[in-house]
Amino acid sequence: MRLFVSPGAPGSLPVLVAASRARGRAELFISTVDPEERVVPFLTRPRVPVLQLDSGNYLFSTSAICRYFFLLSGWEQDDLTDQWLEWEAVELQPALSAALHYLVVQGKKGEDVLGLMRRALTHIDHSLSRQSCPFLTGEAESLADIVLWGALYPLLQDPAYLPEELGALRSWFQALSTQEPCQRAAETVLKQQGALALRPYLQKQPLPKPLQDGAVSNEPEEEELATLSEEEIAAAVTAWEKGLESLPPLRPQEKPVLPVAGEKNVLITSALPYVNNVPHLGNIIGCVLSADVFARYSRLRQWNTLYLCGTDEYGTATETKAMEEGLTPQEICDKYHAIHANIYRWFNISFDIFGRTTTPQQTKITQDIFQRLWARGFVLQDTVEQLRCERCARFLADRFVEGVCPFCGYEEARGDQCDKCGKLINAIELKKPQCKVCRSCPVVRTSQHLFLDLPKLESRLEKWLGKVLPGSDWTPNARFIIRSWLRDGLKPRCITRDLKWGTPVPLKGFEDKVFYVWFDATIGYLSITANYTDQWERWWKNPEQVDLYQFMAKDNVPFHGLVFPCSALGTDENYTLVSHLIATEYLNYEDGKFSKSRGVGVFGDMAQDTGIPADIWRFYLLYIRPEGQDSAFSWTDMLLKNNSELLNNLGNFINRAGMFVSKFFGGAVPEMVLTSDDRRLVAHITLEVRHYHQLLEKARIRDALRSILTISRHGNQYIQVNEPWKRIKGNEADRQRAGTVTGLAVNIAALLSIMIQPYMPTVSATIQSQLQLPPPACSFLPPAFLCILRAGHQIGTISPLFQKLENDQIESLKQRFGGGQLEESLELKAKATPKPAVVETVPTAGPQQLQVLVDEVTKQGNIVRELKAQKADKNQVAAEVAKLLELKKQLALAEGKPLDPPKGKKKK
Repeated sequence: MRLFVSPGAPGSLPVLVAASRARGRAELFISTVDPEERVVPFLTRPRVPVLQLDSGNYLFSTSAICRYFFLLSGWEQDDLTDQWLEWEAVELQPALSAALHYLVVQGKKGEDVLGLMRRALTHIDHSLSRQSCPFLTGEAESLADIVLWGALYPLLQDPAYLPEELGALRSWFQALSTQEPCQRAAETVLKQQGALALRPYLQKQPLPKPLQDGAVSNEPEEEELATLSEEEIAAAVTAWEKGLESLPPLRPQEKPVLPVAGEKNVLITSALPYVNNVPHLGNIIGCVLSADVFARYSRLRQWNTLYLCGTDEYGTATETKAMEEGLTPQEICDKYHAIHANIYRWFNISFDIFGRTTTPQQTKITQDIFQRLWARGFVLQDTVEQLRCERCARFLADRFVEGVCPFCGYEEARGDQCDKCGKLINAIELKKPQCKVCRSCPVVRTSQHLFLDLPKLESRLEKWLGKVLPGSDWTPNARFIIRSWLRDGLKPRCITRDLKWGTPVPLKGFEDKVFYVWFDATIGYLSITANYTDQWERWWKNPEQVDLYQFMAKDNVPFHGLVFPCSALGTDENYTLVSHLIATEYLNYEDGKFSKSRGVGVFGDMAQDTGIPADIWRFYLLYIRPEGQDSAFSWTDMLLKNNSELLNNLGNFINRAGMFVSKFFGGAVPEMVLTSDDRRLVAHITLEVRHYHQLLEKARIRDALRSILTISRHGNQYIQVNEPWKRIKGNEADRQRAGTVTGLAVNIAALLSIMIQPYMPTVSATIQSQLQLPPPACSFLPPAFLCILRAGHQIGTISPLFQKLENDQIESLKQRFGGGQLEESLELKAKATPKPAVVETVPTAGPQQLQVLVDEVTKQGNIVRELKAQKADKNQVAAEVAKLLELKKQLALAEGKPLDPPKGKKKK
């Protein structure tokens, strides 16, 4: 083998380090060549580093060369390394290329350079901080460490670009940089010149694309488009011409939704929110909204889809909240379940069922799973040291205790987990513990408890993971979290608590205990489905026919990817286990965290009071969805994205396309005679549609949203370049050209109305109503760009889709949610809402009854809106409004929600 490297070529750094691992395993010659030398004869441009194999083949990807050397050294491939290499190629390299170009070629310094890299560096730092290992994948350096170190070294060798606050990153970088192979590689490639050694190489590279975070306008700009073959263009045009005739028949909508043999059956869950709190924006994007996008997309694909969620109602948190508010646990659950349901309804979350865990089905299924585990020897008994509050005269469950984290020193750590470092804690390990109820210092006492014997189940779990992970779409953070648990070795996990509010333990001697929420909360998915249909096992004991997608924030990964699978595997029942575990990172608020107590951040019940429509909230939360790393909600950025992406890009294009049809062609779609440029545009849009499908099939929700905006930009550029408003005034050929451009543009708008449906369902329905889309087109997203609106199709009235957000409006909201307002709002609500006498006397309806009422309210609301839009007779409108109010009252009663007192009109 011969390795070709070059001074000043950054890829030479990691390959030289990796090559040192292959010494003694194969004969290797290293040649230093000029950067302009064409080592690989069939490449049109010079390329280094290059590895010429003994077979005569060449490797000229840095990662591929490093991987080859590591494999020679006996290294075994693993998922986590692959995820880091993918992140390095997709996330790190674009930012790093721009940063090095700014620094070395343009001479920029400081924050101009570091600002481009800060997110990527923070991601590495956070990943290293979350584990106790010094390297990216474990105790020893790996392929991922060498590739990332080699990429970053030219920049980070200057201490100015290695932030002091990123301590884990600094330790990692310094540990690698002091190793002899790394020092030799740096000397060979950089020649003691630092990053300046890369200048000749960087000057010959294409100018890096600007990062995608800037504002987008609808001004015409040259976008780099993929090169398409004539065959690809012809195939796209053929699909376009077939139009709606190529669509398969729509599958009938049946209730309840059940798996169908031979079809793709998709079961979707979003993590069950704790009932005792009002969810904030981070909770909403982390599970229910992300899952809703995927559920809506699945239905557009005509997959047989069931989407479920519900409130997690048992456990310490509920007892704590009940004590705080002077209510019983059941009253707290009834009150907050209704609050959750209303919030998700406002956000237009399309649950097939939104249930709860305080049901007889939950008790029955949980106890059955436990008894099967007990019978098979997977449950242990042991004496546990617990904290007991002598003043309250009871053992304190984890969430009734606060203290100093024994790992990171955080002063407000809970008795089960530290919110700062994320480590799991046994309450007795806390330093300076306090009872949350009376603030006295508890004492340690013993109590008998039951444990799930995870070590005995570990081999079953490993076998299952070995089957499911290779072909699945588990997110990198989910894989990392589960692997880190396994790497540390599983330990028996306590599954009982000294509480009254929970699922009773069906075992003699444990009658005064309940199951720990970690054990039975995930079983809530099964019981909620069982309350939806008595045929629930067709979903949950049918892994051969059902694909289970579970959406959550990363802190829920161990329970869904480890605890519940172990519990299910231990029963020897054929349970459906998670196929695709989709976990987000965390969403922060501005420069800090959401906080109820301090009134910082927007919570679900407050978003609707801002005057900003639900679809705008959905769009922005999905645009900043924390897919690969933590992200932050920013009012200023929300204004920017609304005004640039929605108003100026998407809304502007769809409005112009429709207005041209109305203004120039009497509301009828004109004839279209496609030129070669039009045909190429059709093919490019088809390519983007396919990319959208590829991303959403893997639940890369944020990235798929970019495809929608890209198509809209193509449409704006197409209109701007062809100027139909001018051509319509010209000769016959010009008028025909104006018709083709207008017809093609309005068909792009029709396509966008379908693609955006998972993200902004109300806006989607509005566009489809304005364009009068044929009903079949509204329910199916084709794999290509089709001519949906044929020549002669009559469209409806066109009106603007979005409103501009003003600086004053946003500044006011920023101040309002910056602290202090939330507590005031909750206090006012508490005073305005009588103690839940209604909740006590009116039983909550069953899930199916609730869904019927929700559908009736939605239907009646549409009737009222249509009458008002048509300016119908006031008496007729008043009669229908009265019906709507009565239905809403019935729905509130069915949900166990206290009724608001009637509001009288204010005197003028």
